[in-house]
Amino acid sequence: MDWNDHICIDTDVLVGKPVIKGTRIAVEFIMDLLAQGWTEQNILENYPGITHEDIISCLRYAEQVIKTERVYVLET
Repeated sequence: MDWNDHICIDTDVLVGKPVIKGTRIAVEFIMDLLAQGWTEQNILENYPGITHEDIISCLRYAEQVIKTERVYVLET
C-alpha cells in the first residue's frame, strides 16, 4: 500500500498540511493521538470515516518524512 492513496496535500485544506483524503483530519493529528496512547481501535471508534489503511498511511507518511529529514549541526 502506498501512502499516496490515502494522504493528500492541498493548500486549500488545513493550509496545506497532509490530511487523510476526503477529510480534514491531519496526519499530524493521527500521530498525536497515537503518541498519547490511543489505539487504532480507539481512533476507528471515535472517527468512523477513518480506516485501518488511513492510519497505516499516516504512519508510512511520517516514516518517509523522518527518513528524508536532514540534520545540520552548526559548529560554534
